[in-house]
Amino acid sequence: MAEMVDIYTRDRQKTGLVVERGTFLQKDQYRMFVLAMIERPDHTFLITQRVMTKHWAAGQFEVSGGGAKSQETSWDAVKREVKEEVGLDVEKSIPQPGKDFHKPVYTYFNDDPDRGDNYFVDIYHFHMDISEKDVTIQPEEVLGFRFAAPEEIRLMAESDLFLHFKRLNEALQSEGERIW
Repeated sequence: MAEMVDIYTRDRQKTGLVVERGTFLQKDQYRMFVLAMIERPDHTFLITQRVMTKHWAAGQFEVSGGGAKSQETSWDAVKREVKEEVGLDVEKSIPQPGKDFHKPVYTYFNDDPDRGDNYFVDIYHFHMDISEKDVTIQPEEVLGFRFAAPEEIRLMAESDLFLHFKRLNEALQSEGERIW
């Protein structure tokens, strides 16, 4: 059965239109995606490697995330994606002073009317005291995982092995955090 997604306006309001994932979107129609940066107390980040069967960016590294399903809020989508891909419950995040981990730290838009690929991405930043034994990967989505230091992630991005690097850096900067 096809996965259904809600369509939004540029100001993130639902249009009432529900379509199959991958449907060509018209101008001013957007899908919602989420990304989750998971940082440990030692300032390493959980990164995953995409399975080789992925249509786009097979084998590359990224943070957990994906598309929101119909009727999901951004928060619902990020909780589900992280739980599915790496088996973690982001509700167990360590609160940071002055920050609400239930809300995205950054949002960006992609407008690609020629390909009908318009979307916005909510980026979350979670702090969790976890180890390798806490992570359970979803083999249909994730080939492997590791905890990487910011410098390692930057080097991977420079070699085109890490996805969303620029946007994740923008998210960290928006929080007043150091960048990778």
